[in-house]
Amino acid sequence: MIRKKRKINKMRGSRSIGGGCSKKRRGAGHKGGKGNAGASKHHWTWTVKYDPDHFGKHGFKRPQKKINKVNPVNLSYLNAKADQLLAEGLATKEGDSIVIDVTELGYDKVLGGGKLFKSFTIKSPMFSSSAEDKIQEAGGEAIKI
Repeated sequence: MIRKKRKINKMRGSRSIGGGCSKKRRGAGHKGGKGNAGASKHHWTWTVKYDPDHFGKHGFKRPQKKINKVNPVNLSYLNAKADQLLAEGLATKEGDSIVIDVTELGYDKVLGGGKLFKSFTIKSPMFSSSAEDKIQEAGGEAIKI
């Protein structure tokens, strides 16, 4: 027979709500532990049935040597530090343009974040497309090493 009302509604008001003697389902001890307790002992059947990731190795982790780590720099940083780099000798001035080799600064990619207010000739192994566009718009040059 199909039950039209939930059984718990029928049991409301009864002392033990279908659990037998009131002592039977009283404390946390009835659960057999919290969390994953007993997963390899008294809850083993639950582990086998409902926890398929419990057994064996899963996934793959790429070796760190194989991951190409890129250290990028934004155009806004180069624009802000241009005078300081000239003073320290890390950049040179050729005519109106400031020449910066970002590999000497420890970077290997130039990103297009920020605006350029001066003409720059930037040497780098990699450029983002927006960085190349902004350098050329400011009257500079992007040279790939």
